[in-house]
Amino acid sequence: MAQPPPFEVEQPPDAGAEFVLQSKGKWWHAGFHLTTAIVGPTILTLPYVFRGLGWILGCLCLTVMGIVTFYSYYLMSKVLDHCEKAGRRHIRFRELAADVLGSGWMFYFVIFIQTAINTGVSIGAILLAGDCIEIMYSNLSTNGSLKLYHFIAIVTVVMIFLSQLPSFHSLRHINFASLVLSLAYSFFTVAACIIAGLSKKAPERDYSLEASESVRVFNAFTSISIIAAIYGNGILPEIQATLAPPATGKMVKGLLMCYTVIFITFYATAISGYYVFGNKSNSNILKNLLPDVGPALAPTAILGLAIFFVLLQLFAIGLVYSQVAYDIMEKQAADVKQGMFSKRNLIPRIILRTFYVIFCGTMAAMLPFFGDINGVVGAIGFIPLDFILPMLLYNMTHKPLKSSLTYWINISIIVIFTGVGILGAFSSVRKLVLDAHQFKLFSSDVVD
Repeated sequence: MAQPPPFEVEQPPDAGAEFVLQSKGKWWHAGFHLTTAIVGPTILTLPYVFRGLGWILGCLCLTVMGIVTFYSYYLMSKVLDHCEKAGRRHIRFRELAADVLGSGWMFYFVIFIQTAINTGVSIGAILLAGDCIEIMYSNLSTNGSLKLYHFIAIVTVVMIFLSQLPSFHSLRHINFASLVLSLAYSFFTVAACIIAGLSKKAPERDYSLEASESVRVFNAFTSISIIAAIYGNGILPEIQATLAPPATGKMVKGLLMCYTVIFITFYATAISGYYVFGNKSNSNILKNLLPDVGPALAPTAILGLAIFFVLLQLFAIGLVYSQVAYDIMEKQAADVKQGMFSKRNLIPRIILRTFYVIFCGTMAAMLPFFGDINGVVGAIGFIPLDFILPMLLYNMTHKPLKSSLTYWINISIIVIFTGVGILGAFSSVRKLVLDAHQFKLFSSDVVD
């Protein structure tokens, strides 16, 4: 296998770094980006996650994985700060991993996993956005002829236009709006669940797990994989790259902002949704509140606002997770010596980004497995990048004593989550295979 270029102290500028990963941001901008990357409509899946774990394991896993990811991202920021002080400022995860670990194959491993994550999340964002529009449409026009793939096509067209925003830094205002939207639709969803739970139409509560022990185990690991996908982002170095140097210490402030929003939104949504719907929780809790048969279980105004805010935020999420792909495109296709908006660079940008979004939209229409995609992406993507590599990179750069608590905490997390990732990947793929009998190309239903 060909080796990536050597990592020198001063690398020549490339178009990806100059155009997409511009280093102009403040710490709160990084907080906006990070919050958008983590706190998204996937939190509406949390009651479904509890359905596979139950109350005690659900709360425990949500808390433990929250603590581990905060610790992991903190270590990653320390590794990036360490390299910057040593004169090797890294703006890409793949280059950081290859530099610290001194392995050419690691460069390709990280870029493969990041591509899988980014493409998977982009597909999921388009799919869920189309699903949101379909939910609103079906409630306004019960006998309408439009299908899910029509709405996915509409979302794809909008994303094509938005994809032309040139840099990660240019998304800062959009991502601030995204943060506000996540708080807003979480509030409306929790309010809707409380209203549904107190109403006479409240569903009968049943929190029992599957009768089969093997099925319970598979469901538990699938749920853990989904939690990993919800907490994960896999692009923290690229987000930290948007900070104006020196970036030392700034990312921690962004992390604190992000995890404040996480604490407010994750637990409220998970607990309220699972309390009301129990083991009937859908992979999108809004579908429980707007059942296919019968009236809505909460005021339609509240549900309509929640769905609309989810829809708006999904565009921001799709943009954030496309930045690594756009960085690769610009690095390979653009000429850094010419302007960002020069004809030489603008035409390839429009063409390449348009084709990328069309590909993601086509896959979303063909493969409506939102809950299952979450589990697979979490197991094979987010767990290696967010639960394993940061600890390994920290041990390599800071070299804590092998007798120290930090060293053994990091090793323990690596070992535990390697096992969880393997079992989670197997469980998630198994569920994907089991759901295959419900699968139809360009189906009008998202498989739960």
